[in-house]
Amino acid sequence: MRPWPTGFFQNTIALVYDFDGTLSPQPMQEYTVLPRMGIAPREFWKRVNDEARETQSDMMLVYMRHILESLDRQRIAVKRGDFARMAGAIRYFPGVEGWFARVNAYVRQSGGKVKLHHYVISAGQKEILDGVSIRRHFRRIYASEYHFNHHGVATFPKLLVTDTMKTQFLFRINKGKEAVTESINEHMPEALRPIPFHNMIYVGDGMTDVPSMALTKKNGGHTVAVYGKRKDAQKDICVRLLEAGRADFIAVADYRKGSKLARRMELLLDAIVSDIAYRREAWECRAEHRAAP
Repeated sequence: MRPWPTGFFQNTIALVYDFDGTLSPQPMQEYTVLPRMGIAPREFWKRVNDEARETQSDMMLVYMRHILESLDRQRIAVKRGDFARMAGAIRYFPGVEGWFARVNAYVRQSGGKVKLHHYVISAGQKEILDGVSIRRHFRRIYASEYHFNHHGVATFPKLLVTDTMKTQFLFRINKGKEAVTESINEHMPEALRPIPFHNMIYVGDGMTDVPSMALTKKNGGHTVAVYGKRKDAQKDICVRLLEAGRADFIAVADYRKGSKLARRMELLLDAIVSDIAYRREAWECRAEHRAAP
């Protein structure tokens, strides 16, 4: 258990992103490993979904296994570095590559009293995400991973991130226990949690993000759902998330300065920064008069 803090410390905002469909228009496999194997994305995902449905299997495990089996059939030995190099082919929604510096600068306007951390929680593949051009902006990336044998070749999944498992990583961020080897099961009083949920903004794109959005909202946090300009079906899903109270805001996935998404994100950041300022002042007032926390 953390010792009781001697000063106000809950001054960090966490911006947490899904990846596929949120920062990048297509699933990361469609830019990377599927072209390497010469497999059409539609054919691959149909095969995965059909097997998952017929065998009552977890779709994430099925897709990770199918990739390994396809690589093996074609005698393609893909090592960790190969996955990372493939990430150079990934494309982003407009403005993503400049987004992080702009948002960081926006928060710094608070006078340095508020910090901002960026995280990714994805059902995609960490070995690919570790090679993306925006990797340096993320404090942590949580995603599914492969085990690599003594030859350095991927052989089987060692970590699986599903829609519901994503919520585990939100609690890791919340409690400051970010390493996957740390237990998050022990009770931790809200006053000791480094990043309270009301300091979090979760950004996703659809139904796979519902557990994370629901958890974040239930605990006082904030959520944004995004969709591509030409994806009417995706926009409809985001509208349903808005109507159900899962999302505070929805917007086209345009991360450029002055976009509707940028303006709504700045509004959320303003609200959180103001709340942090209020809670800091309340803390200092109680400390000044030796009032119990």
